Amino acid sequence: MQRDRTERAGGVTAHPDYKDWNTELIKPKKLTNPVKASRSHQELHRELLMNHRRGLGLDSKPELQRVLEHRRRNQLLRLKKEEEEAKKLKSPFEQELLKRQQRLEEMEKEARKEEDQAPEFIKVKENLRRIATIAGEEQV
Repeated sequence: MQRDRTERAGGVTAHPDYKDWNTELIKPKKLTNPVKASRSHQELHRELLMNHRRGLGLDSKPELQRVLEHRRRNQLLRLKKEEEEAKKLKSPFEQELLKRQQRLEEMEKEARKEEDQAPEFIKVKENLRRIATIAGEEQV
C-alpha cells in the first residue's frame, strides 16, 4: 500500500538510516511533497523536460518578458512621435516663450553657482537678515 502511494506521487522515497534491531519502535515514513505530487506540476515538469531534450526554448525569452519589451518599445516610439508632433505644431510665439524659459533657467543656475562660491560669512549674514526680517514681521 505504501509502495502504491509513492508510485502515484511520482517520487522515490529514500530509506532512512535506522537499525532494524528494535521492532517495537515506530519507523519514520518519508513525507511526500504535495507540490511534486500534484498532477499539474508533473505535467509541467514533463513538458519542460521534453522541450529541453528537443532544444526548444533555450534561446527564446519568456513570453511575459517579450510582451513587456514590446510594450516599452512601443511606448518609447509613441513618446518620440508625440514630441516631434508637438515641436512641429508649436507656433513661433510658443517657441519664443520656450527659448526665454530656457534662458531664465540657465541664468538661475548660474546665480546658484555664484551663491555656492560665495564666502561663508556672506551666506551667514544673508541668513541672519532673513531671520531678522521674519522675526520682525511676526512681532508686528
